[in-house]
Amino acid sequence: MNKYKKWLFAIVSAVVIFLIAEAAVVVYVDPFFQYHAPLTDFPYLVDNQLTQNPGMAMHMEYDSVILGSSMTVNFNTDWFEELLGLNTVKLNYSGAYPKDQSNIMERIFHSDNQVKSVFLGIDVMTCTGGVEETKYPIPAYLYDDAVWNDASYLWNKDVFLDYILRPMADPDKTDLATVYQSWWTDEYYNIQWVMHNYEKPVPVEEETEADAYLASVEANLAQNICPYIEQNPETVFYVFFPPYSILYWNDVITENHLEATMAEYQYIADRLLAYDNVRVFYFPDREEIVTDLNNYADYTHYHRDINRYMTECFANGTCEITASGEMTQALARTRDMIERFDFDALFAVDW
Repeated sequence: MNKYKKWLFAIVSAVVIFLIAEAAVVVYVDPFFQYHAPLTDFPYLVDNQLTQNPGMAMHMEYDSVILGSSMTVNFNTDWFEELLGLNTVKLNYSGAYPKDQSNIMERIFHSDNQVKSVFLGIDVMTCTGGVEETKYPIPAYLYDDAVWNDASYLWNKDVFLDYILRPMADPDKTDLATVYQSWWTDEYYNIQWVMHNYEKPVPVEEETEADAYLASVEANLAQNICPYIEQNPETVFYVFFPPYSILYWNDVITENHLEATMAEYQYIADRLLAYDNVRVFYFPDREEIVTDLNNYADYTHYHRDINRYMTECFANGTCEITASGEMTQALARTRDMIERFDFDALFAVDW
């Protein structure tokens, strides 16, 4: 009986030692940055927005952040240093809803960083979602300050194998200046590729009421965006509307919600322009960008050169909207661009 007890004790002890050792390695390397900033010499793999953004928000050193959906992934933070003198970190979420922005801003403004600027991309199609809706379920234990609920991080096979052992075996440290950049290489940005993969929407006969989206938009702004603007008056929020391609507007027209979409843009701009620490930038009326499908890899996602252009605009004020009337004029230019565009000729080609 004593022999079995010794074996049992040895096995339990070995398991406990292994678990302690694994947790110690995870805490030391900390691939999700939950406890400290990155180690200088470790080749961190950063490829998971849901699990790694909150830690970066808390423990990286920065004075500026880029937030938004996949419309923001091709920004290079070095440009913000070059053009605006800002030390910027990119914390975007593909397909982000306003609640996703709120979740990460909660971490950003809970950190020790003095945030000078937030560059926030607003996608009108997600602003109509529920105020608690996120693109993907978040691992809540990574978005709080508690340690007792970190077991899923400390003893996680995927964390240990994919984010500690694999980078050690094949060191290729992620460049944080271009982190999360899209997989599309330059050859994908052309009209043939875009049109070959574009799926026309099903036509809708009944027009959406012009104010149909406004209640949801107001709720999302009130709960997920505006509180952070109001609570951080020393931070300048550069809020911008990305330049989706002309095919996006074909979807809007075909699905018969042009007036509702225009009203949504106007409402968001008017609401945010009321704050002294908000600057609004509107890019959907940039006809030379929007109507040239060689700038895109699909109907909304544009080449990194467009991200560079937008960064230059943040620096020099091009495309900035400073009053409600200017937004009305910008929307009128967008409407005129849509009306003049020859969709029939585009779709007549066998791509």
